[in-house]
Amino acid sequence: MSDVLALVEARLLTALGEPDARAAITFLGTDRIEVLRFAASDDAGDIVRYATLGMSAHPMTDPTASLADPLRGPRAELVLSVRAGRADTDKVLRPLAVLAASPQVEGLVVAPGASLDTGEPLWPGAPFTSVLVAESGGLVEDLELDAPLDPVRFLPLLPMTPNEAAWKRVQGAAALEERWLRHGTDLRDPLRAGVPLGD
Repeated sequence: MSDVLALVEARLLTALGEPDARAAITFLGTDRIEVLRFAASDDAGDIVRYATLGMSAHPMTDPTASLADPLRGPRAELVLSVRAGRADTDKVLRPLAVLAASPQVEGLVVAPGASLDTGEPLWPGAPFTSVLVAESGGLVEDLELDAPLDPVRFLPLLPMTPNEAAWKRVQGAAALEERWLRHGTDLRDPLRAGVPLGD
């Protein structure tokens, strides 16, 4: 499915410009996952973006399905946006690759509203060990593929503190996003504190 990845990379470059760095990581028994870094531009201010490339090579399959369909099924790549210069966020490359490999490794279907846990800080000193998967279609438009292939969705990742992740498990993704919005939370701040959860 290298042709799919070529189209995915072209869509990323159209939306985000030329990457200024990229890293490739291969996990045992999985295809290679690349993470592309897009430096802050004049349009984005001080925002640096990281996008995976490789997750969409194969459709995600429900682990309860008796037979995996090699063509049909949701496809996605992950996109993380953070403010540059406030933390060593380039260390997020490996955790991002781990998350992107999770459909192949663990049989996960990554979809909006899901929580993904890395089990470690996203970067040194980060108050986040997990992310909330947000809806696609904003920063990078969905990429339509020829039938019968499903489109590739570029899913934004919103870092969560452990308390936010625990609260989200009980209250749901929509409630957490509404709370972030109500408190004016800067979800791109790599050093932000958790949103108040008691009021």
